[in-house]
Amino acid sequence: MLNAKNFITDNKGIGGTIRNENKDFYVEEVPLQLPTGNGSNTWIQIEKEGRTTLDVVLDMAKYLHISRKRTGFAGMKDRSAITRQWLCISNITPEELPDFEEVLHNVKVLDIKQNQKKLRMGQLKGNKFKIHIKNTNNPVEDKDIAEDVLESLKVTGVPNFYGFQRFGEVRSTTHLVGKCLVEGDIKKAVDTYIGNPNKNEHNQPFEARQLYDEGKLQESYDLMPKSMRYEKSMLKELILSKEKHGEITEKDYIRAIESLPKPLKRMFVNAYESYLFNKVVNERSKIGINKYLPGDIIINEEERWVHEIDEDTIEDDMNKFTLNPTGPLYGSKVPYAEGKQGEIEKRIIEEENITKESFKCPKTPKLGSHGIRRSLRFKIEDTSVTKTCDGIDVEFFIPRGCYATAVLREIMKKNI
Repeated sequence: MLNAKNFITDNKGIGGTIRNENKDFYVEEVPLQLPTGNGSNTWIQIEKEGRTTLDVVLDMAKYLHISRKRTGFAGMKDRSAITRQWLCISNITPEELPDFEEVLHNVKVLDIKQNQKKLRMGQLKGNKFKIHIKNTNNPVEDKDIAEDVLESLKVTGVPNFYGFQRFGEVRSTTHLVGKCLVEGDIKKAVDTYIGNPNKNEHNQPFEARQLYDEGKLQESYDLMPKSMRYEKSMLKELILSKEKHGEITEKDYIRAIESLPKPLKRMFVNAYESYLFNKVVNERSKIGINKYLPGDIIINEEERWVHEIDEDTIEDDMNKFTLNPTGPLYGSKVPYAEGKQGEIEKRIIEEENITKESFKCPKTPKLGSHGIRRSLRFKIEDTSVTKTCDGIDVEFFIPRGCYATAVLREIMKKNI
């Protein structure tokens, strides 16, 4: 996890590895509500493997010859996992749908129901996980260690770090693109996304990015595999601009960014906010995420600000997770805390040589962010640990927007 260096549990780590196979990482989305069976929108429950949520809905839209805007989902799910979730297609009946198992790669359809309302981002309670940690240090005691860590985290809460999925697991560059947008360097943002090869990539993507960096745009485009659909979309815009005008201007680079699906292009600045938030969480975890510090900005269970703090009950409220301290997802309008927490927040943004105003992204204003306060910790529930022949299986439920790897790193005591 980027910028996650501190641990809040004292137990020794069990080591091990995760995601050796997709089946080792199982995620099931828990929706806020289930479809009723009536209405003009069709909800589809799927189980997918080795694919992102966005890839699946784009393929659905392409096959149906409809805009992606007619599709919806509550949360983005990992590629390197087996995941279950509901998707939605608006203004269509189940009878009009094809057999998606026949036309979509690595997707099973579990249920199809109609509903009055569309499914929108964030409309879920959270996620259930079952994760296999393989090749741990000492199978005899690792189950007990994991159980002790989980019990400790039930008391303190889990540091609310963003996982590598937020930044890109193989190529952690999403936040770097966002930083470029915040700084107003649009060409560098596009170059960072399309070029900038990573040694952990397969040969074909690596070579395609390398060709882009060398200025060989058409050769780069021709070499890119289908999995680089977003890079190809951007690069196509640049090639057309160069053919038409003989050069590529800043407006052309902006058009390349704008060619991407809305959830993806919005993710760039959000990822940079997350990168900085992880710094805040790491620093705060050194002095306590489960206690109130004077000057803290506190939210309740509905994530609403609590403007009047009762110092006689705040400790009990924190212990029950009815109130939580927050840190900033930096943006143009996000307020800072005061006291020790405020000092942390101001120091981190100063170290980046930017200001809150920078997040307006004047060259790409639609991608700017006002910012928001986010809880510094999250509650973990329904935990269990099972010993296996080569490690342990860990199960738990965590709220939406929180990352399982924040739990696993405390058990394994390693950056994952």
